Amino acid sequence: MPQGSELDLWTAAVASVSGFSMAVASPIWGVLGDRYGRKPMLLRSMVGGALTVGLIYFARSPTDLLILRFLQGATSGTVAAATALVAVETPRNRVGWALGVVTSAVALGGAIGPVVGGLAGAVFGLRLVFLGGGVLLLLATLPVLMIVREGPRRRREGPQLGTIALIRQRPGAIRALSVLIGSQGLISVCNSATQQLLVLRLLEMVGNGVAAVTGVAFGLAGVASSGSAIFYTQVTRRLGYVRTTAVAAVMVAVAVSLIAVAPWAAVVVAGVALNGLFSGVVIPATASMIGLETPPEAQSTVFGANASSVALGFAIGPLIGGGVAATAGVPAALIVIAGLALALAVLVAAGAREPTR
Repeated sequence: MPQGSELDLWTAAVASVSGFSMAVASPIWGVLGDRYGRKPMLLRSMVGGALTVGLIYFARSPTDLLILRFLQGATSGTVAAATALVAVETPRNRVGWALGVVTSAVALGGAIGPVVGGLAGAVFGLRLVFLGGGVLLLLATLPVLMIVREGPRRRREGPQLGTIALIRQRPGAIRALSVLIGSQGLISVCNSATQQLLVLRLLEMVGNGVAAVTGVAFGLAGVASSGSAIFYTQVTRRLGYVRTTAVAAVMVAVAVSLIAVAPWAAVVVAGVALNGLFSGVVIPATASMIGLETPPEAQSTVFGANASSVALGFAIGPLIGGGVAATAGVPAALIVIAGLALALAVLVAAGAREPTR
């Protein structure tokens, strides 16, 4: 088993390789989704994830694990596939709420999963956790297969248009979608870097019990994000999507800054919870605007490109946070991430546009 710096390098490689492979593969799966259907792509992503996660049980070397994580990123992408399917099948006036429910489910799973996995790992061992996770994901395909229905894809009259041509039929849509997809990547940078820096910040402040405090912080963030993702549409009805998203991004910057300057661990935990609360607005709000800006025939392609942006954000965020922390300290790195959140607010306020109701 690798030790010391070698272990650190393998851990970083295994953590990031799936993000890079997903960034490359997601647009391809998106194009196929628009051509052959979104439900088949959702089933494909779930089966791909189930197989690659389950096969980690049989990994015998770091190289095996690296390859399986690469394949996991290339063959899964369940969130992007589900988002495209929900966006297309939901009535336009309910898209924001529906995508909020999807984001809420993802956030809640992200909060509960590490707790359940940690307890199961302690009882049964880590290998069986991966095998069990693969089996559960495979079983989850059954309700999708039997219950989920996809409406017939629209057939356009006249010559068939490519994705870009379809989007260009809506003036300004290319620019708006570029801003929104970039925004989703930027919030992913902020979140992934903050998660990494949180652990380092708590190590500076807490002598013992860092794992427990970190678990509480992530759990609170997941619950807060899950709740706000469902109820944020009540705010958008009054302020609109653009202003709601821009204000939430500013509050993300405030929450990350609070983590940087917090004098006590309890304040750090509060900052993480606030970050989850307001990130839970930014993510579904920008996803909803993407869905409302995109023609139905191009939803999977656009959400595939969006998944690529999100995956790159999750891969790049820790590199930015770790690089700044190594040279200037963890609080300085958190301030840099807060600055990126402010840049996100400016990007949305200046470049996005309010979708038509």
